Amino acid sequence: MFVLVLGLPAAALSAGLTAYESSIRTVQAQSAERQEVAARLTSDVKGVATDGKQRAQVRWTDDNGTVRTGTTLVKSGTPEGATVPVWLDREGTITSPPMTTLTARTNGWFVGGMAAVGVVGGFFAARAGMHRVLNRRRYAQWDAEWNLVEPLWSARFRR
Repeated sequence: MFVLVLGLPAAALSAGLTAYESSIRTVQAQSAERQEVAARLTSDVKGVATDGKQRAQVRWTDDNGTVRTGTTLVKSGTPEGATVPVWLDREGTITSPPMTTLTARTNGWFVGGMAAVGVVGGFFAARAGMHRVLNRRRYAQWDAEWNLVEPLWSARFRR
């Protein structure tokens, strides 16, 4: 019980904070190397996709004044010429948006929760294993004692 009372919060907090700090470093790195630009759709986005988004060609002007094109996911039904946000990496290639602090926080809570579940599961597995070992030992002792006593008792009934 001591392991559960002290180990559960310690493991959950330690794992959760480690995951959160790692995710925050990812958030900072991605925020530093990605930038959002406004791009224009070069064609209508028609049809229906299962997630509501489809690939479409977009065009934008980079910091040097060069017109660039690429493909990104946009909502179905978006008309040609509409402005859509696009995230670019340092090379100017379209990439996904940077991780958010909400995602980092969620990762921390999730990993902390899973660590807590792991500690509780480990505790109950160790408890069940210990019960099994102790019961096998007790049953072996009972069996040994019965082997000593049973011949005396059964002899009584042979008369």
